[in-house]
Amino acid sequence: MAEEAVVEEGAEQKPKSKLIPIILGAVGLIVLVAGTMLATLYFTGYFKPKPPQLTAEERIALGLDPEVGAKEGEKGKGGKGKDGKDGLPEKLKKSPQAERFDFNYFQMEREFLVNVTGSKRVMSIQVAVMTRYDQRVVDNIKKHEFALRSVMMDVMRQSQEAEINKPEFRVDLAKRLRDAMNAQLEKFEEFGGVEDVFFTSFIVQ
Repeated sequence: MAEEAVVEEGAEQKPKSKLIPIILGAVGLIVLVAGTMLATLYFTGYFKPKPPQLTAEERIALGLDPEVGAKEGEKGKGGKGKDGKDGLPEKLKKSPQAERFDFNYFQMEREFLVNVTGSKRVMSIQVAVMTRYDQRVVDNIKKHEFALRSVMMDVMRQSQEAEINKPEFRVDLAKRLRDAMNAQLEKFEEFGGVEDVFFTSFIVQ
């Protein structure tokens, strides 16, 4: 009887001895997987603190976003501009650290020739435009040259002989031409960008 008891007790101990390595192996596998996941998250920067979110005004002040011409009082100069992230022109800084923006000039080759309203006199001008946005503004002007010339000549035709001799006539005409160009560019490209108009030739005869 005593021998049978010893045999039975030994038989019960064998399964237990087999479970221990299995349990240890499972625990080791879990630890290995958890360690791998934590290491992956660490090296991908998951645990690094996220930078604070800045407002649009703060980003512009820090020079992280380009200034756009859709601010109050600038619609006539810059149009309905958005930042470059949307594929629209960005302002040209002289250097990454500079606060001032560079200038981009473009001369329209063909002259503008119109009759002065209520007069036999003829007005002939040549125009150059200035923008502080990138080359896309100039490209848009070239692309829509015919449409721009049409609206610009309409503006010139509205001039009357009595106005031509006024000291402020050229300044006023330049502003009206700039606004007409921006309105037309906004119509086709959703962005103007013309900030000033200069006369390289101005003849009334």
